This record gives sequence, C-alpha cells and structure tokens, in this order.
Amino acid sequence: MPPPRSAADDRPPRARPPRPRGVPSPRAGSPLPAAPPSAAGDRARPAPGDVTPSRRGKPPERGPGARRRPERADRADHSDRSDRSGRSDAVQPLRPVPPAESAPHVEPAPPSAPAPAVETAPPAETVQPVQSAPAAELWTDAVPPEPTDAARNPTGGSTPRGGPESSGGPGPTGGPAPHHAAGLDHGVLKSLLGAWALAACSAQETAAVEAHLTDCAPCAGEALRLRDAVALLHPEDNLDLDPRLRSRVLEGALGRRPARIPIPEWAEPFDAETARLDALLRDMADAEWRAPVRLRWFEGEREHTRTATVAEVISHLMAVDGLLAGQLGLSDPLAALADEPGAPQLAALANPASRTEAYWSSGIAPEGRLVHGPWREQTHALMRGASFADATAAEREVRGVRLPLRDAFLDRAFECWTHAVDIADAVDYPHPAPEGAHLRQLIGLAARTLPHVLADRRRAGLAAQPRRLSVAGAPGRTLHLEVEGSGGGDWYIALDSPTAEAGPEGAVAHVAMDGVEFCQLVAGHVSPLDAAAGAEGDPQAIRDVLFATASMSRL
Repeated sequence: MPPPRSAADDRPPRARPPRPRGVPSPRAGSPLPAAPPSAAGDRARPAPGDVTPSRRGKPPERGPGARRRPERADRADHSDRSDRSGRSDAVQPLRPVPPAESAPHVEPAPPSAPAPAVETAPPAETVQPVQSAPAAELWTDAVPPEPTDAARNPTGGSTPRGGPESSGGPGPTGGPAPHHAAGLDHGVLKSLLGAWALAACSAQETAAVEAHLTDCAPCAGEALRLRDAVALLHPEDNLDLDPRLRSRVLEGALGRRPARIPIPEWAEPFDAETARLDALLRDMADAEWRAPVRLRWFEGEREHTRTATVAEVISHLMAVDGLLAGQLGLSDPLAALADEPGAPQLAALANPASRTEAYWSSGIAPEGRLVHGPWREQTHALMRGASFADATAAEREVRGVRLPLRDAFLDRAFECWTHAVDIADAVDYPHPAPEGAHLRQLIGLAARTLPHVLADRRRAGLAAQPRRLSVAGAPGRTLHLEVEGSGGGDWYIALDSPTAEAGPEGAVAHVAMDGVEFCQLVAGHVSPLDAAAGAEGDPQAIRDVLFATASMSRL
C-alpha cells in the first residue's frame, strides 16, 4: 500500500532562473565580479580638502535629473578580504575523521519486497525571471529645482525680509489700523472705556473716546456693554434677603425629609415638630439659652403665666416626654431621682406639672446648651419606639395623660410646637405653624377631647349642666365646630355626654375659627373672651365650649 501523500508532495518544484550566457558561475574562494557601471555613471568622491559646492551657489553638475546612491570603493576588490578580516572565503578541506572503535558485525537484513513506485508530479513550466530595473532607476530620487526669484515674487516687486507684517499695512487678520484721536492711540483709548462708562473721564478724554467710538466698531460694542454693567450697579430693588427665606427653606426641607425608618401616621407630627425645634436650637448662641421665656396657660377661669429660661423649657419637655418613654420601655430622665434622699418616687410623679417641678428642683437637669443633646437623643429614641410599636401598644393608655399612645404622641407634638413658638418669641425668631396634614391631626385630637373636658368642668361646677340626659350611643345636642384655613374641617362636639352620638342633626350652635387661632386657644395663648370666632346659636353652649378649649392648656 503506497504511503499517504502530503500537501508538500503536490507542490511543483521551484524552477531556478537560467544564468545568462557569458557569465561564469562563481566558485568557492574566487572574488566576486565587479559591479557593472550604471547608465548614469559613477559620481567620483571628492578628494580630501575639496570644497563641495553649497546649495546657495551654483548647483553642481548632475546627471539626467537623477541622484544615485554612491558605490562602495572597495566593492570590486574582494581579493584582500582575507587579509583585512583574518579569514578567507575559500572552502576549507574536510578534516579526516578519526577511526571509530570497531563495531560488532551485524548480519544484513534479507531483501524485502520492492517499495511501490511513487507517482511524481509532472515537471512545472519554467518560470521566466522578472527583469529588474537598473540600479540607477531604483536609487533615484528626483530633486525639484529651487524656485527662482520670479517664482517667489510673481508681481515683480522685491519681498522684504520681514514678510508682509513688516510693511506697515494692515495685518492678515484684517484688524483696524491704530486710531489716533487727540494724540492717544487705540490701546489708551480702549483702556479709558471703563472710566468713560462711569463718567470719570475729563472733558478732553471724553471727547477723544467718543470720537474714537464713531470709527471703531469693537470699542463701540464694548462701551455699550460697560454702560449696561454700570446700570446694574445701581438697582432699584433692595438686595437684602427676605428674612422669612430661611424659615421657608427650612420648612420645605423638613417637610420633604424622607424617614429613615417607617413611621406611623400618628407619630409623624411629633417627628416633624421635634426636628423643627432641633433646628431652632442649633442656631442659638450660648447667651440665648439663658433668655427668659414667657409660658402661658389657662386654668379654671383665668390665665396663668410663668417665666423660665430656654434650657428650663427643654428640661420641661424632657420630663413630660418621660411618660411616653416609660410606656415604650425606654429610660426615664427622672429615674435618677430614685437615688436622691427624700425625693418622691416615680409612681407619685404621674402628673406632667409635678414631674416638671421635681425635675427643675432636683438639680440633675443639664444647664444651658448641655440639655440640647439629651433631649435630642430622647426624641430619637421615642421615634424608634413608636416605629416598632404594634396596634395593641398604640391603643394602650399612657399613665398621667389619660390618652392612648397614639393620641399621646399627638399631644406631645402639639406641646412641642407651642413651646417652640414661646422660645422663638423670646429670641425674636419666626416659627411658622405646622403643615396642613399635621395641623389637621392636632385639631382633630382637640375636638375628640373636648366632650371629656366639658364633663370634667361640669363636675367642677365650671360649666352648665346638661338639659337632658343622653343614653350612650344615642344622638344628643352638638356644637358644629368649623375650622378654616390650613388643616381645617368640620367637627361636631357632644354637649350633654361624652358617650352621646354627635352629628349635624342635633347641632344647636355653630362656631367658626381659623385653624391656627383655634390651636392658640387650645394652647392658652389666647383668652376665650378674645378669641376671633364667628358664632351663632345657643350662647351658653358656645361659652362652655370656648372655655373648655382654653382649659385644655397646661404648663
């Protein structure tokens, strides 16, 4: 079986170009033949000391427009190469190989069958050699002749050495030529444009500048721009910022602040009001923490006032917020009173006013700016506790305020806003009302609490007795409370019993008030007799409701 053929076996053998006749084959050790002279002739090398003509003078004699690479001088003489390099190009005779050790005799293998003949490819056609171009044509690089004076200056005139810029005419950019007015050049007149716009030039300079502006368009445009800029230096409006700008920006930022943890809806007003009070306290100086704050509330039939410092007001908020902290299992700021000898127990401090008095008189409350940090940490802890409180914990009543936890947070938000207004008035700083959604929740809490406050005042003899007894859940007499403005709405207040059903069918009186005005009445900042309220209907019912609303305030 013949062996397999490879791709190399199918290629035709390369043909060797034939040697021209008359050219002997070079032998080993014979010198190479000298290169034939080219058609352009060899350029002789300059002898030492000869001066080669420069390009500025007359060009040297050349061949037919071609420059040929010079031949090496020793190219034709190869006979003495062995003398210079120390080696010869002749083929050295083979050295005799020393006889190897005698090897054991091996019997020749028996003749095998002759290998099959391998088919060979037919001889390829002889490839004719490509005639190469002469050496003179391969090594030529035509050099263009140098331009003559006529080519450099086709107009026939002489070109100055400095170029067209040195001729004194206008430059290639086409800019205006220097303008001279009153002996002043263009640069000086341009530098006077600012003074001219401010009317600070002399009469001669003003005349020169105005004469220059009639001829120079760039300077005229610059003068108009300077005149407009001078007009902006004397605006008609006041540049002072609106004093309410900071409060508006702060309110908008705090209103859109995203919560880091999910906050229940009933805790959002407390979070917003504590954040606004925190921003107010951060901007206060050390001396302002000792500023006197006038606290007002309505008790019984008359108004009460008390003066405290800003630090004491924050301590009061901490003491009352401790009731919510105890409900959520957090630390109470009054817990340190248990270690004081003769101090009342925490169980006896269930009333907000008693807790405040005990905290102020104990001496453990931080003073000045130092109270800001603990109060801030307490509010953050309360918000975390409210965020993780379930529905059962939200409905559990808080000891001391007789409100469920969800309403107790609204009550603390209302008091935080009230005392923030007191502090802002003391340091002469504006503090706006809460946003509409939060204000509506605060008004709704007051409207739900009013029937219970009316019942307490009737038991104390401060309100008129009900005209008829109402069964729990049965409709009774009501007062229609209409609150206008942001966060407003309509509420119906039960007059005879907190358990009676309140609706528009039993309305015997109608009171209309602004939302912020109603909250000021709840906070005790406005007297019931001075409240701006539009009322109609039963006057006794209207008076009882207004006084009950004011009596909801406390220290």
